[in-house]
Amino acid sequence: MKILRRQPLLMVILIGLALSSALLFYFFQQNFNLFADRQAESGSASLIGNAVVLPNQKQENSDLPVRLKIPGINIDAVLEHVGLTPLGAMDVPKNPADAAWFNLGPRPGVKGSAVISGHYGWKDGIPAVFDNLHKLREGDKIYVEDEKGAVTVFVVRESRKYDQNADASNVFGSSDGKAHLNLITCGGVWNKAQKSYSDRLVVFTDKE
Repeated sequence: MKILRRQPLLMVILIGLALSSALLFYFFQQNFNLFADRQAESGSASLIGNAVVLPNQKQENSDLPVRLKIPGINIDAVLEHVGLTPLGAMDVPKNPADAAWFNLGPRPGVKGSAVISGHYGWKDGIPAVFDNLHKLREGDKIYVEDEKGAVTVFVVRESRKYDQNADASNVFGSSDGKAHLNLITCGGVWNKAQKSYSDRLVVFTDKE
């Protein structure tokens, strides 16, 4: 009798786990498709909005990143700090020459995957910070400076393109206990009607 009573309970637990997994995947996929209104108005496509905010990712008010340097493609940019848009997507920098650190995730150099976004293909031919991000190759170095002048070095592992319907959960999370930095921008073909590029480019890097 005890075994018979436990079977319905086990079925409820299994169904609950399955539903939780399905909802989590749906969250990832929906956020990957979100676009910031400010980007559409500017004529530049928004970046990936697949962001998961965990309770232990609250930031302290010290040693925050302020500058991004990538000598290989002549980047020396101010780092804005951004959170989520009203639609739940990762926000983007206000200035096309700036990059933006996602401040609801880890700081660069801290365990986990820090994320920095930047514009590509700004309107009227104005240069944007990540216009040449696609030129980075494995082994290239990236430098992030904090407000105290300390510099953390990252090394490019790989670059990957995603379409608008792809699951990009690995961009905002990692489980290997190491520190990573992922850079995000747009790429592919510009769609005038949607005011968006067809692809998203992500450069994955590891702390040196």
